[in-house]
Amino acid sequence: MIVVSNTSPITNLAAIEHFELFRRLFGQLHIADGVWTELGAGRQAWPGRREVEAAPWIERHLVQTEPLIRTLQRDLDRGEAETLVLALELNADLVLMDEREGRRAAQRLGFKVLGVVGMLIEAKRRILIQNVRPLLDSLREDAGFYLSDAIYHRVLASVGEAEGS
Repeated sequence: MIVVSNTSPITNLAAIEHFELFRRLFGQLHIADGVWTELGAGRQAWPGRREVEAAPWIERHLVQTEPLIRTLQRDLDRGEAETLVLALELNADLVLMDEREGRRAAQRLGFKVLGVVGMLIEAKRRILIQNVRPLLDSLREDAGFYLSDAIYHRVLASVGEAEGS
């Protein structure tokens, strides 16, 4: 399975100290150089930068189709645009992305898309984690990840962790 990730799933899972879920869920991960650049933006190492650098199971790619990147950048940032172009170039099976516009663009291009919350649900389904609730709480509190209360409760209900379950 060829899986291409955008920046946000990487930074968010690293921020809650569950970066290893990428390897455990997918085995190998592909990222565009634009994602690597975003992980070092502002001359600081964002969560996930050191983890990506140390992970032999993550492959960085120089994306080749610059005109398509520029076209996608009308609506997306550079990392999202490069992620989608890389997914096209590799004929990816799955794109990991959280941002709404990026997810919509990926779906329009015919990709299956999964975000960090979906990854946590899948990790619980595969018994790679015991509970989703503390990780959702950590995403919200520690990583600054926006998750509406309605979605938060819907996710918990879907994994059998709703109040009173």
